[in-house]
Amino acid sequence: MKVQSLGHVVLKVRSLEQSVPFYRDVLGLKEVARYRDVMAFFSAGDNHHDIGLMEVGDAAAPNPHSVGLYHVALKVGNSRDELRAFKAHLEHHGIAILGMADHRVSQSLYITDPDGIEIEIYVDADPEIWRNDPAAVATVRPLTLWSATAALQTNCAIIW
Repeated sequence: MKVQSLGHVVLKVRSLEQSVPFYRDVLGLKEVARYRDVMAFFSAGDNHHDIGLMEVGDAAAPNPHSVGLYHVALKVGNSRDELRAFKAHLEHHGIAILGMADHRVSQSLYITDPDGIEIEIYVDADPEIWRNDPAAVATVRPLTLWSATAALQTNCAIIW
């Protein structure tokens, strides 16, 4: 017996009213259902739901030094051009890019949702990299994205 795939993630948020627009309008996930007034479910398109949000109230506070989820990674493509375009989309919506990293097997942007939950936005590199060298998964180095229309360099700190 073995796990076949990751089915979905449920995140605890303070307010659905604040979080739903971020996951729907900024990240582009489709809202597929609600459960009473405390949960919202989202799909990236191929699964009945990929992310669930559970409202826990305004008094809840994330604790970066406690056991639990570190971040959720959401794939947006397979090329740096797609990552560059998503970065521009995030910036258009006023979302701060906290960090960027080249993991060899993927390239990533790091942001937070309205509750401070860290989200990795990434594109995959050639899968042969990790198939030929599984240890490549443990790579963290600076990522530089060059503008497609100008020779402007965008640098952000790696947040690990």
